[in-house]
Amino acid sequence: MKGKHVALLIILILVADQALKFYIKLNYVLGEEHNVIGSWFRLHFVENEGMAWGLKFGGGLGKILLTLFRLVAVIFGTYYLSQIIKKKYHKGFIICAALIYAGAFGNLIDSLFYGLIFSGSNPFTVATLFPAAGGYASFFHGQVVDMLYFPIIQTTYPSWFPIASWRGDVFEFFSPVFNLADSSISIGVIALLIWQKKFFPQHTHNEEPIKTSPAEIDDRVKAV
Repeated sequence: MKGKHVALLIILILVADQALKFYIKLNYVLGEEHNVIGSWFRLHFVENEGMAWGLKFGGGLGKILLTLFRLVAVIFGTYYLSQIIKKKYHKGFIICAALIYAGAFGNLIDSLFYGLIFSGSNPFTVATLFPAAGGYASFFHGQVVDMLYFPIIQTTYPSWFPIASWRGDVFEFFSPVFNLADSSISIGVIALLIWQKKFFPQHTHNEEPIKTSPAEIDDRVKAV
């Protein structure tokens, strides 16, 4: 697979991811939600500190460490992608690596720059781009924008549920709110797990047959 094709795939994912995030950030108030397809596919605007699927890690210090980790991962990923392309690894493996790389890069952009270029979002006011008063946070402290929400099943735990304290509580599948970058990472990882044997086939080396010269065969026949 050629490097230009991998670069194009990464660019397309980044553009789509950032375009959707910009649209949500500049048009939705925090917490705003709209149905896209029925009630099971919605756009729901939330922000998080940078981990996939809205998870949090260690407050302000954790945010910096997470951003640094993602930055190092992207730098290493750039080198790693170039190497596996040069060494002509399996096309499927290269695509999976590119998906993971693009997803990490997409969320890194939010963490590095969104605090500088956007005003803060809240439940009452839509954010603005390049506000006169400056952004809502410093470099490395931007919030990652999430919006994809798929509450396919929404019900309550039945009265016969084994855990008594959960009975009557709300059960929802699928509850996390995520973005295209998270999806890209997840697709790449899942595809690697499913097709790893195809990407890295195990070659069995059969023993070479013993070669016997005509003279040796003749000697063995005479000895019988």
